[in-house]
Order: sequence, then structure tokens, then C-alpha cells
Amino acid sequence: MTSAVTLNTGARMPILGLGTWKSSPGEVTEAIKVAFLAGYRHIDGAHVYLNEKEVGAGIRAMIDQGVVKREELFIVSKLWSTFHERSLVRGACEKTLSDLKLDYLDLYLMHEPMGFKPGEDLLPVDAEGKVIPDNSTFLETWEEMEKLVDAGLVKAIGISNFNRSQIEAVLNKPGLKHKPANHQIECHPYLTQEKLISFCHSKGITVTAYSPLGTPDRPGAKPGDPSLLEDPKIRAIADKYKKTAAQILIRFHIERNVAVIPKSVNPERIQENFQVFDFKLSREDMNTIMSFNRNWRISLMECPMFHVLCIKPIVCNSLAPGLTPLALCLVAGSLAYTCGTLL
Repeated sequence: MTSAVTLNTGARMPILGLGTWKSSPGEVTEAIKVAFLAGYRHIDGAHVYLNEKEVGAGIRAMIDQGVVKREELFIVSKLWSTFHERSLVRGACEKTLSDLKLDYLDLYLMHEPMGFKPGEDLLPVDAEGKVIPDNSTFLETWEEMEKLVDAGLVKAIGISNFNRSQIEAVLNKPGLKHKPANHQIECHPYLTQEKLISFCHSKGITVTAYSPLGTPDRPGAKPGDPSLLEDPKIRAIADKYKKTAAQILIRFHIERNVAVIPKSVNPERIQENFQVFDFKLSREDMNTIMSFNRNWRISLMECPMFHVLCIKPIVCNSLAPGLTPLALCLVAGSLAYTCGTLL
């Protein structure tokens, strides 16, 4: 069974990784250790998650103990939007490497296509609550990320939360040296992203699904929100295979050749989530799960680190009316996408 996806660089990225968004500094170090012991070799993180030092402590401890070797691991991080200006990109990457106690990253993603005003505030807003943009374009930022590859700081670069037109702009950029190797997006049975995934695959860009379980512990979750883990149709499929709903949701992505990064700090769930390589979903069951699509996204959440409400782009003008439609976003390491359709 498929256990890795091949990047356009030739590198193989384990198809199942451990996500670290919302994993608190006091828990994530142990979560990393448990994950490595369970068989994970792919760890997904980001500067904006505010836990990279603790993630690095877990990685380093397991390397030092001889449990894993660095060359066996696939470590991913992301460039945050306040570091998009040309002069800041390399420093941001070097800070992540220092925090993670690593010499290189296997994959470095542009977390969002838009840049924010540089500074200590991860989400800089003005007196009216409008996000303050910087003077960069994502094509300029991409050129600086290409230099990270050439310098040996990262093995591959990619994107996150881009739409088709933005991806095409990168691919068609004059003088492009390194194509995006991966695109990380929200994806689950309520948001199947068929067109965007098909487009990425047609261009040789692998896809990683975040929030594959619907992020039930997300800030701002409401009682009436759809719940993937409690969906009776998904639970019925899980009963059929004698698996958990989470295992079905994870396997759903693997069947599509989409990498998947469920987050957990619970040792039992971390181990359980990795037990997805001993079964396959039938075509009929895959079609059934695909039919659950309702283009549903995490629509509203309060980000404690920013002390603002982060609203999906369709209503994001209330938060940031000064931004163009292509710049409206959801922050805090979660969604960012263009108003309307992703294609």
C-alpha cells in the first residue's frame, strides 16, 4: 500500500504525518516522541503555531536516543505572512531551523499567499481592525524561497492556501527555478477539493490535507457545526471495516494519494491514527464519502494569540475591508483562501 508520495524533486514524503497546530508547548514534545515510536516519520509545523522549539526538542531527543535518524525524517514548516518581504525570508527560515535544532527542512511552505506588515505582531491590524499588508507579492517571496533551496537550507518548497490562479501565477513566473513541490489545503469529506487536487496533481504538485478530521477542538466551534467524527454515515463505514471514524477519514485521503496530517497530543489517538495501512476503502465507499461534500469550511474561530475574530474570506471584508479579494484570509495556521471558489 502507498506509504509515501513522490515530490517533483524526487524526494518521498510519508503520506501520513503528525500535525502540530494547536498542540501546546507543554504537550507537543511528548507527542512527537510518541509519534516516532508509533512509526510516524513526517512532522508538520509552522512558525505561527508558536511551538517549534518544543517540536524541535522532541525531534532532537529521539535522534539523540537513536530511535530515528535525521535522514529518515520528513520535517515541514511554513513561512508566516509577516516575513514575506525579500529581506526577511531567509531569516525566518533560519529561525525555524534554530528552533527545530535542524540543519535543513525537507519542505518549506509559504503559509499564505499574502504578506502582512513585518513586526512582532503575527496579525498586524490598524485601529479599524483591518489587516495591514506589506509591500511584497507572493512571486517576489517565492523567488526568495527558491534561494533557500539553492543555499541548502530546505530540500523543497511549496505553498499553502493558494487558489488555482495564484498557483498558475507561480508556475508561469518568468525565470522560475523551483516549482512548488506541495500544496497544503484544508480537505475532508465535507470539503473534498476535487478540482483543486486534480489541478495540482496534473501539474506535478503533491497535495497535503490539513484539518482532515474537521478540527473538532478548534476555537469557536459551535454546537450546530457539522461533525465528521460523529457523522452516522462515516461511523457506519467505520463499523463495516472495524475501524474508528478517524481512521476512515485518514484512509480517505490516502486512497486519493493525498498526504494527510491529523493532529493529536493523545498517545492512544496518535498510535490509532497510524493504523491505517492494513485496509483499503472500496470504490463504492470512496464514492459514498466523496458524496458528503458540502463545501463546508471552518467558518469562524477566535484566535487567542491574535485577540481577533478570524472569519472565512466570504465574510472577511468585515475584518479586513482594505484587502483585495485575493488577499482575504483566515489566519492562525488554519485556512486562507480566495473569496468564492478555489478554482
